[in-house]
Amino acid sequence: MNGWGEEEFRNRNLMAPCGLYCGTCGIYIANRDKNEKFRAALAKLYGSKEEETTCIGCMQPDPPERLYAFCATCGIRSCIREKGYYSCHQCAEWPCSLIKGFPLATGRRVMERAIPSWREKAADLGDDEGSIAWARSECERYHCPHCGEPLFRGAQRCRACKEFVADELDGSI
Repeated sequence: MNGWGEEEFRNRNLMAPCGLYCGTCGIYIANRDKNEKFRAALAKLYGSKEEETTCIGCMQPDPPERLYAFCATCGIRSCIREKGYYSCHQCAEWPCSLIKGFPLATGRRVMERAIPSWREKAADLGDDEGSIAWARSECERYHCPHCGEPLFRGAQRCRACKEFVADELDGSI
């Protein structure tokens, strides 16, 4: 698939427990692709230092090699680990106050869409293959509906064709 490879779909480090698949995160993509201009723009957007705007997935084992600061302090990530799960799709308490109170509306919308999808795929295919199918479907979702080029979660416009895409994906912030 244009934009991602099979190794990313199978990488548990990229399977954010909340459903915000790390493989579609702009910070991950900027670093994976060594796109310093994109990374600098994200650092400015998120108010972080460029050198700290790096991540290779929020579910890295501790101590993580490169974990974005927001993810390092994420209550959802901590909750899942404390419960012995790797994702909210495994938790009977979903959606909990951590999801309902997530500070970014776009992120909350993605979570509310992604976790039921993850649960369905895991129920149909088993947890391992279902999780891989879910990751693949998240990447399939993040392609421009106008030109087909890969996007990152939260994209407002396609970098290739310049068309507005936010409302067709997750909405604006």
